[in-house]
Amino acid sequence: MGLLPKVQNVVHAPPIDQERKKELQLFEKHIGIRFRKPQLLNLAFSHRSFANESGGDISNNEKLEFLGDSVLGLVVSEYLYYALSDRAEGDLARVKSFVVSEDSLAEIAKAIKVDNFILIGKGEEYSGGRSKKAILADCMEAIIGAFYLDSGFKPSRAFILKYLIPEINKVLENKHKKDYKTLLQEFVQKKYKSYPRYSLVKKTGPDHDRTFWIEVGVEGKTYGPGKGKNKKEAEQHAAGIAYQALTEETEKTGKKRKRISEKVEKK
Repeated sequence: MGLLPKVQNVVHAPPIDQERKKELQLFEKHIGIRFRKPQLLNLAFSHRSFANESGGDISNNEKLEFLGDSVLGLVVSEYLYYALSDRAEGDLARVKSFVVSEDSLAEIAKAIKVDNFILIGKGEEYSGGRSKKAILADCMEAIIGAFYLDSGFKPSRAFILKYLIPEINKVLENKHKKDYKTLLQEFVQKKYKSYPRYSLVKKTGPDHDRTFWIEVGVEGKTYGPGKGKNKKEAEQHAAGIAYQALTEETEKTGKKRKRISEKVEKK
């Protein structure tokens, strides 16, 4: 008897009728993998809101997400260990943080049409849940977890790297989406020995479709506002505005000092 139990059946997975079976097969064909147990794939698509509205007889995808997060982290870490063998641990951690981020996973999920297959509750559907980054990223991790249980580590590794290697290359080529909150905080800490301060300016729209407007303060100056469908997104936007302004200002100051220094040397 092995140390790990085998998955004999998927308890409380959403039922699969003929129409759903065709949908799952379409998804499998689209991404080039095949599940031995389609119930696992269907469970990976089961959002908490859908499970709750089903009266408690159906499970959600959160435990598969938990598992998928670990499998994803291991696969990416292993790949970076060998592919970037000349880099320091800090560099590997930085690259990994970008490629396994919510933004990155949500983009991959959109690219493979995950949003078309998610099972979500009516309220979440009404509020645009299919396009929410957190739901898409979590579902992507759940799919990875489900495929790992269904087919094992080697096929899961191939599936993950198929979509994550391009994301890794984007980071290495500096073409990835930036985490401006982190970049701004590091810049401000280094230059001013302080921290950016975010403040909510206003929020507009009905409860199911809010837009948030947030400013960020750095050393007495205010930048923004940035806007987004949630506070996190609005803060990223505001941080991007501040970071670009501050780095451009620093660059201009550096060039000015260089010109003055050159003039002094000529005299």
